[in-house]
Amino acid sequence: MVGYKVKDISLAEKGDLMIEWASMHMPVLRQIRGRFGEERPLEGLRVGACLHVTKETAVLVETLMAGGAEVFLCGSNPLSTQDEVAAALAERGVGVYAWRGETTEEYYWCIDRVIDGVPVVTLDDGADLVSTLHSKRTEALGEVKGGTEETTTGVIRLRAMARDGALRYPIIAVNDAYTKYLFDNRYGTGQSTIDGILRATSILLAGKNFVVCGYGWCGRGIALRARGMGANVIVTEVDPLRALEAVMDGFRVMPLREAAEVGDLFVTATGDINVIRGEHMERMKDGAILANSGHFNVEISLPDLEALSVSKRLIRPNLEEYRLKDGRRLYLLAEGRLVNLAAAEGHPSEVMDMSFANQALCVEYLAKHPRMEPKVYRVPEEIDRFVARLKLRGMGVEIDELTEEQREYLSSWKKGT
Repeated sequence: MVGYKVKDISLAEKGDLMIEWASMHMPVLRQIRGRFGEERPLEGLRVGACLHVTKETAVLVETLMAGGAEVFLCGSNPLSTQDEVAAALAERGVGVYAWRGETTEEYYWCIDRVIDGVPVVTLDDGADLVSTLHSKRTEALGEVKGGTEETTTGVIRLRAMARDGALRYPIIAVNDAYTKYLFDNRYGTGQSTIDGILRATSILLAGKNFVVCGYGWCGRGIALRARGMGANVIVTEVDPLRALEAVMDGFRVMPLREAAEVGDLFVTATGDINVIRGEHMERMKDGAILANSGHFNVEISLPDLEALSVSKRLIRPNLEEYRLKDGRRLYLLAEGRLVNLAAAEGHPSEVMDMSFANQALCVEYLAKHPRMEPKVYRVPEEIDRFVARLKLRGMGVEIDELTEEQREYLSSWKKGT
């Protein structure tokens, strides 16, 4: 009997309904699950996953189990677990260890329980599972044949491990799949970040000066959606190419120290540490709102905010007021954690359909290729394109195919004008 620890197992019935709703909007995973159920390509495979425990993740877990895998799951953020979903998965035989509101100690205790399941393949979102295996639980490394990574922050960490020669098994960077970062990061993060901000604050975005820190794919999506809501979007960047792109996309670009003086709402989406610091907070107007959409709660310097403040209070769920020494008030959303999951429900199911389809197919790929070198790999192009085709099919969209003449023309250098 597989063990579990969740907040309240009696929530399982509600979780079942949430999973059913997500599955209805994830046609790609449903198609993959159908094939997995027939072929059982993951028979006997132990999968250890550290992912946001949401209704969409549950559909991925069901897909892996349909393929024959035994799954152990913990949350990849202390505030992102949907307790109803965790309960429903526990009742379905998943070794799930997750509940909303974990302490740091409890968070890593849950990761340890997943490692106790002796995974052969790991699925990670932020690389905390992988880093724990490589530091505190090295005795379990020998069983692991490969893994996947879901998000930008995790891929950055894993590539650093690979450069240092510390990575002991191969990782496929699902985040870098075209059908992941173009859609999940841009459309998913864009919509869910706005959703989290509005649930936490109930403010009007139209007319606000909305500062987006970072113009990667997540930042692009946030800026695009904020502009669509009528906000005046300002972008801050350190990369000249991304800054130039933001300018050409029609956004105002300026240093954060200047944006700090005019911004009404600030969102970080960089994957880096201390993006918004005390020097910026000191310039902000009374009532400015701070939110983070990066994976870890390090992008807004919480120590600086605490040092500048004389008091704080919770105004409403996920909205804390910090009163500064000069009387100004700054408002922090979701404790500085990723606002789209801590204050909302994460990406829409339709977007996670593609991300988790890549995850499922990459687990199958790792099961079939157990002797890959220990480095970070891109998702195989054939998987990326296959997911795109399945998504189009699920949306009822057909596209053209090249004629034989066109294929020949594209493969030849002899035919010109």
